[in-house]
Amino acid sequence: MTATPSTPREQPRPWDANAADSFRLAMRQLASGVSVVTHGAGEERTGFTATSVSSLSADPPTLIVCVNRAASLYAQLSVSDLFGVNVLGENHAEIADRFAGRGGVKGAERFRQGHWIATQDGVSLLADALAAFECEVEDIVERHSHAILIGRVRFARPRASGGALLYWRGAYESIGWSAEEVSRAVGLAPTQPAGDVVPFQK
Repeated sequence: MTATPSTPREQPRPWDANAADSFRLAMRQLASGVSVVTHGAGEERTGFTATSVSSLSADPPTLIVCVNRAASLYAQLSVSDLFGVNVLGENHAEIADRFAGRGGVKGAERFRQGHWIATQDGVSLLADALAAFECEVEDIVERHSHAILIGRVRFARPRASGGALLYWRGAYESIGWSAEEVSRAVGLAPTQPAGDVVPFQK
């Protein structure tokens, strides 16, 4: 997929470099869901932790992901335009740290933790993610240090229960009921979906 250049409508105002810290502190107030974006198969797998995943369209089903252009995953998009998006649950903080590069773990080594399954086309998805998507790059918009991946959803796999992992003020938080809380509330163990990835249904 060829990146599409994007030109601002007008020249932006000069940025005060001294305001960079204020910008970062302000953005820390934005609570975001945490996802792991994956690419490749086998020992060529790679991935990163993202807080910039968002729905773009329901018809056709499309989402967007922001990725650093220096990331290994971005370079590998020239080999294959398929990628996975895994929405993390409250129990996935260690996986989020691992794919964020904390501890120095890189590439396929990051997949040594967690239960990963593969789609028919070899995209790695986290078996117990709150939601998992297989996407095909529809377009790439490069801007500054990052690029916006526009991904057409090929498969979607939701999970019925569990709290979500959030990132807020530089730390992980959670929202929603955990599987244990659901179990106590209804008196039954929450059901878990099968390991297969199902086609996206409109």
